[in-house]
Amino acid sequence: MWCKTYNRPVLFHDMATIYFAGGCFWGTEHFMKQIHGVTDTQVGYANSVVENPSYSEVRTGNTKAVETVKVEYDPSIVGLDFLIKLFFLTIDPTISDRQGGDIGTQYRTGIYYTTEKQQETIMSVIDSMRSDYDAPIVTEVMPIDNFYTAEEYHQDYLDKNPDGYCHVDPRLFSFAREASRKDHWQ
Repeated sequence: MWCKTYNRPVLFHDMATIYFAGGCFWGTEHFMKQIHGVTDTQVGYANSVVENPSYSEVRTGNTKAVETVKVEYDPSIVGLDFLIKLFFLTIDPTISDRQGGDIGTQYRTGIYYTTEKQQETIMSVIDSMRSDYDAPIVTEVMPIDNFYTAEEYHQDYLDKNPDGYCHVDPRLFSFAREASRKDHWQ
C-alpha cells in the first residue's frame, strides 16, 4: 500500500488486542507501554454487570468489574506468549482479589481474550508456568465480555504522576523495555 503522507510504500500489519488485569491498572498499563510492539494501551473496567460504571461504582464490588488494561499490539513484533510471560512478572497469580496493597474483587488478576487462538496461547503459557508456583494459579482466563474506558485521570496515570502509587516494582519498567528487544526472550 502506498502512503501519501510519507510518499513511500508502507506495510500495515494486523494488530491484535488483549486485556490484562493485574491489580491496580496504573502500573499494569505503564508496564505494558514499555514493551516493544505494544502500540496502544487504555485503562478501563472489564466484564461489568453494570453498563459504563464509574470508578466509585467499581470500588463497591457490585459491578463485578475488574480494573483492566486494553493492550493493542503488533503480533509481527511481539508475540502474545511473550506478553503473558512479562505480565506474570508483575503479579502474584496465586492470590485472589488482591495485588500489593490493593484489595477487592476489582483487583483480581485476569487475561481476557478476543479469539480462540488467544485462549489456546494463554492456556498453553499458563500450563507451562504452573510448576513455577507453590500454589494454584487463580488468574481468570475468559473472553472479554465488555470493556468500559476509565475516567480520563486514570489514563496514563504514571506518566502524569511519576511518583504515583504502583504495586509493580519500578525496576520492571526498564526490564520490560530491555527484555522486549532481546531475541532470546521471544
